[in-house]
Amino acid sequence: MAEEYKIIYQGGEGEIVEKKSRFIASCIPVKSEEEALGLIEAVRKKYWDARHHCYAYVLGERNELMRCSDDGEPQGTAGKPMLDVLLGAGVHDALVIVTRYFGGVLLGTGGLVRAYSGAARAGLSSSVIITKKYGVKLEIRTDYAGLGKIQYILGQRGIHILKSEYSDAVLLEVIFEKELKGEILAEITEGTNGQAELNELGECRFAKIDGVTAELE
Repeated sequence: MAEEYKIIYQGGEGEIVEKKSRFIASCIPVKSEEEALGLIEAVRKKYWDARHHCYAYVLGERNELMRCSDDGEPQGTAGKPMLDVLLGAGVHDALVIVTRYFGGVLLGTGGLVRAYSGAARAGLSSSVIITKKYGVKLEIRTDYAGLGKIQYILGQRGIHILKSEYSDAVLLEVIFEKELKGEILAEITEGTNGQAELNELGECRFAKIDGVTAELE
């Protein structure tokens, strides 16, 4: 299992014009090939009067499944360049569809490659891309005397507190990278002289979105 990988958190659209031809890119996060094929058909219906709907998608943490289509354009001028853009950006579980409205001027092989890859990059640029990490969720129970030290340790590590409850004791819930588990547990134990109770809640996926840590599916 990959320790971390990039995904499209929020899809986006981009458009370029080359010699009067419009290239409209739709970048969308996907979880399965069935979902990707359904979205491709939805875009076909949305832009029903367009000449081409070329696409590329990658699925899996290690790109176990990759597909692309030129949809009537000369072989290798659309789908493969778009797939190369996804791979070059390092995104996973992602679909890009580029719809072309023909403008009446032939672009040639090189021109098509540049147009389709440029449109794909424009779509990715308008999307929100995050790094999905493999982590550990930890519950920390401490008295108020140990709270400041724990907050300092978490702050130094850039670890955000997901939840906090204050009663007779303080209960904190945090997520951090799995490989840091030994160091974090040791630092909190030492910093509180063993007074903090540490309870692992399991492994999970998480990411920082707009600077805030969030648990992901």
